[in-house]
Formats: sequence, structure tokens, C-alpha cells
Amino acid sequence: MNSDKIKLYGTLTIGFIAAVLEFGFHLNGYAQLIISILGLLLALIMFVDMVKVLKSGNFGIDLLAITAIVATISLGQYWAGWIVLLMLTGGDTLEEYAANKAKSELKSLLDNTPSKAHMIDNGHIKDVDIDDVKIGDELLIRPKEQVPVDGTVFDGQSEVDESSLTGESVPVNVAKGKYVMSGSINGENPFKIKADKIAADSEYQAIVKLVKESETHPAHFVRLADRYAVPFTLIAYVIAGIAWYISKDPIRIAQVLVVASPCPLILAAPIAFVSGMSRTSRNGIIIKSGTALEKLNSAQTVAFDKTGTITMGKLVVDQFKTANGFKPETVMSYAASIEQNSSHVMAEAIINYAKERNLNLTNAENLKEVTAEGIVGTIDGHVVKVGQGKFVTDEIVDDVKGSGVYISIDGKYAGVYSLLDQIRPESKSTIQKLKDFGIKNILMISGDKKEATEMVASEVGITKAYPSSLPADKVKIINGLSKEYHPTVMVGDGVNDAPALALADVGIAMGYKGANAASESADAVILQDDLSKVSLVVKIAHDTMKVAREAVLIGIFICIGLMIIAAFGLIPTVIGALLQEVVDTVAILYALRARSDRL
Repeated sequence: MNSDKIKLYGTLTIGFIAAVLEFGFHLNGYAQLIISILGLLLALIMFVDMVKVLKSGNFGIDLLAITAIVATISLGQYWAGWIVLLMLTGGDTLEEYAANKAKSELKSLLDNTPSKAHMIDNGHIKDVDIDDVKIGDELLIRPKEQVPVDGTVFDGQSEVDESSLTGESVPVNVAKGKYVMSGSINGENPFKIKADKIAADSEYQAIVKLVKESETHPAHFVRLADRYAVPFTLIAYVIAGIAWYISKDPIRIAQVLVVASPCPLILAAPIAFVSGMSRTSRNGIIIKSGTALEKLNSAQTVAFDKTGTITMGKLVVDQFKTANGFKPETVMSYAASIEQNSSHVMAEAIINYAKERNLNLTNAENLKEVTAEGIVGTIDGHVVKVGQGKFVTDEIVDDVKGSGVYISIDGKYAGVYSLLDQIRPESKSTIQKLKDFGIKNILMISGDKKEATEMVASEVGITKAYPSSLPADKVKIINGLSKEYHPTVMVGDGVNDAPALALADVGIAMGYKGANAASESADAVILQDDLSKVSLVVKIAHDTMKVAREAVLIGIFICIGLMIIAAFGLIPTVIGALLQEVVDTVAILYALRARSDRL
């Protein structure tokens, strides 16, 4: 049991004993003594805590509560003092409950962390801790079970549910050679995998690590509540002083101060931020700190990496040309047949292009791949080369706007593919939504060449593009932004983006493929392959900040209204102390609105 609950239960117990003494045995003096001692002790504890806060350089907002306790007890309003005590000790417990409620989605990953694996050892199955699984170990994944570590299927076929990792509700087919992520839920059929990573490096454990990290960062806006504490405390003292001066009744001081609840300042803002973080988690985004939400709300610049972020990171054929009278079908068929055996990233696009046209592919002979140059082989007695222009032929070749893959047949230039990275369908709408939020300085920083970078930027609505940028260049661009363009947001997906993600005020990693350096360096990680989550997290940040401010101000204005009424002697101290709980409840319930997707 934590100290807050001990204080709460202690207050309730002593209050119960005081009530029995006063109303059961009519020993009013003892009841008053017990409540007075309790109140003064708790006030002393709070005073010590407040002094510690003051020494740290912040204004403590407990001063008003301490004044209310001392005032009620010194003026003989014992039961009102006890209710204030109950409010304060109960408020801490209520805060813990509300925060835990708001974190329910954020913690859901932790509750489902796999702990055991079925290892295949000489044909026998034995259960081991996932921390004991080594790379290359063979594991059995039974129906309805979680995949314990990242691995590749070598036997069996099934469907797995990756929704907790990617947000995609449609099950994914897995068969021999398919990579599966830890945390995926198997369907109806068993299958076997070889571990590609140990548990600590696997996808699910990486996400769990991010969740734990997000819970250890306090929201900066909690400290911003102190901006309201100074004027609010002064207003309370002024109203109490005027009421006492006009009425000449010191009881008015206690009546005013017991309704001057500081709990909206203490509770509303942090609960709103935890609620906002819960909402992001539920939408497939992990926010590591409430500070990131605050900065996203006031962001002036968003910079995007191109490949894998604005684009899919997957090449497609944009254009195909033939040369020297070769038939298009022949060139495409030969090129795709050769590329069937290539490990180059461009091979898949060329093969798919041929298959979409129902062309027959044949097996090539005498294959030889030359690193960074291309691949050569023999098809139907013809020597076919696919790759760089200088590698395939000595002839002058055509220039293309994308990445060029050239083909020669028996030494003659036969054709060229122009390959482009496919732009994400949601990229353009995401950029527009960010502009709608008032973010006018939107950049794209890419390591790709100028033509490809500017073409993509123009198509999605980005006016400032920086091509041919190495990691150091990305850092220089972010670092060189003037003060008016801060806070800055950087969105990327690769290791080369990690330095810029760390430097930006908020780094957002498209980390759905795993816990790479980008995810580790970022303040937020998008777990789904969806760029629109960037504009969504900005919207959630705006909603959360709006709710946090409103919750604080609603509580303050209600308290000020009650203080004015109490100044005229219309609210007895006991009733005023009870009304504090009503104010707290209203502020907390309003702050919890930040969890809702309907804002």
C-alpha cells in the first residue's frame, strides 16, 4: 500500500473515531482534539513538502490548502477541517485511480508480453523462458499462441493476427520463408520458425520498452499549472481578506478558503496529458512523454524524410522504353527472367511489371551478379545483361527521370526501365491537414537526387525540398532553423534519420518494422504503416492541450465563484469543504475527455 492510501485510510479511521466520540459518547472535546492533531500533523507534512518544492525553484500549490486547514482548525471549524483533510488525501488517491484508468490502453501491451517459447530440441518440444532463446533456435508456434521472438517460418502454414503491432485487422498469411514478428497471435494451424533475434531485440519487447519509457517521463504541462497557482492563491487571499474586513467575522476567512480548492491545478492537467497519451497508444502511436504532446501542439515546422516516409520505400516501374528495334515483350521477358535470380532491390519491380502483362519467364543459365553493376545470364542462347548503363553496353543510353535499369541483348542496347519510389496515397492529405493546423513550414529532406526529391515534394504539396542530404546535412538543416520556426518536428524511418530525430524538438519514427535506431531516437513511434498518423498525433496534441487548459480554468472559475458566494457568508465551512470534492470531480471528469476520439 502506498503512502497516499495510508494517509487516506488514516484520515478516514481517525474521522470515524472522532465521530463516535462526539455523536456516540458526546465527548466533543476529544473529537476536536483528535481532528486538530490530525489536521496539524498533515499540514506540517504538506508544509515540509512545499518547502522542498520551493527549493527546487517551483512555486508549490499546496500553500492554499495548508492555509485552509490551519484556518478552519484555529477557528474551531473542526469538521470542515477534517473534510478538507479528506479531500486532500482522497485527491491523491483519486489522481492515481484516474491516471491508471487513462493508462489502460497504454499498458495493454505489457499485460500480453510473451514469456515462454516451445523450443524444438532433437525432435522433442520443451518449454523455455524466451530470454533463453538464441538466434537460430527452432521454435514451435501452436494455434492461438503468441509468437515469442522475431523469426522466419521454415515449416507449416497459418494466419497470424498482427493488429496489436501494426493496427491491421486483416490476418496475415505466413508460410515457409515468411518473416513473423513477436507479439503476433497465431491462428488455427501450428508452424515452426527459426529465431532471427533474441527476445530483447524482438519487435514486441522493443514496443514494451517504449511503453515503459513513456510512463517515466512527466508531462511538462503539469509544471505549467504553477502559472495559475500564483494569481489563484492571491485572489483567494484577497477575497478572504475583504470578506473578513467587511464582516468583521474571522469565520469568513475559513469559509472562503475551504472552497478555494487547488486540486484542479494539481490533478486536471496531468490527467488530461495521460489521457492524451492513452489515446495516441490506442491509435497505434506511442508517445514517450507528455512534453512531446505539448510541443506538437505548438509546432511551427515539420520536416519529412522522403524514402519510406513520404514514399512507400518500394520501387515501381514508371516508364519502359525499347531501343534498336527490339520487341517490348521480348526485352521485358528476358529482363524479368534474369532478375528472378537477383537480390537487388529493383528486381521485384521489374518482375512484377512483367507478370502484370502475363509474360512468360524462363530459367536463365550461366548467371553472374556483379556488385553495384548488374547481373548477366544466358536465355535461349542470348547473352542478357541487366543493370547500369555502362555495365550492359558501350552504346549511348537514354536518360530517365527516375532510377534507370538498362538491358542489353547480345551486346546491343535493348531498352531501359525508369523506376520511381511509390508515393504513399495518404501523403498529400497528411501534408494538407498539417497546413490546416497552422504549420506552414513543411520541409522534405532526402538523400535522393534532386530530380526525384523535387518531383515527390511537388506532388504531395511540399514547397521546400533538400535533396542529396546525408545524416549530417539533415542535422544541419534542422539546427539551422530560426527561432520562429520552433518547435520543430522531424519524421523519418531509417538509421540515417536517427540524428535528426534526436535533434528535433519532437522526433516521430515510422517504426512499425521494428525497434531500429530511428525508433530509439524518436519522441514518438508510429506502429502502423500509415503516414496519416502524423497529422492524427498533431490533432490529438491540439485536443489534449485544449482539454487540459479548459479543465484547469473550469475548476478555477468554479472555485472563484464559490469564494465570492462564501464571502457573503452563504456557504458554511462544512458545506464549502464538501463542495471542494464536487469541483475536483468536475475538473477530473473533464480532463478525462482527452481520452476520447470524438473531440
